[in-house]
Amino acid sequence: MTDQHTAAEVGAQRPGRPANPCGHWDGPERRYCGATDGVRRYVIGHRCPLHTPAALQGKPEPPEGPGWPAHAWTTPSPQSASALIDNRAVASGKRRSSPHVYRATQAAVADEKEVNR
Repeated sequence: MTDQHTAAEVGAQRPGRPANPCGHWDGPERRYCGATDGVRRYVIGHRCPLHTPAALQGKPEPPEGPGWPAHAWTTPSPQSASALIDNRAVASGKRRSSPHVYRATQAAVADEKEVNR
């Protein structure tokens, strides 16, 4: 790469945080970049602004955002879905329950069917 970091950038420390040096291998110079200023973590490791995946491809950096959406790590079948399935099983008589729970679930399932019509 023709862009070089200054000695101040390479040796700079972020206050209160240990330095994570850029892990980009500079083949012609046979050394790692080692810059610590503005380093961010990527899948391929820690990279400085000059050696991010987008910078190496000549593309603009993506805008910073909150990261993965909150629903990205949730389970596809929430608890409420299993409760609905249980209510239908009780109301149909396929799952045993006490008489008062049976009547309550039959009423709940009947109300749900009316709403969906």
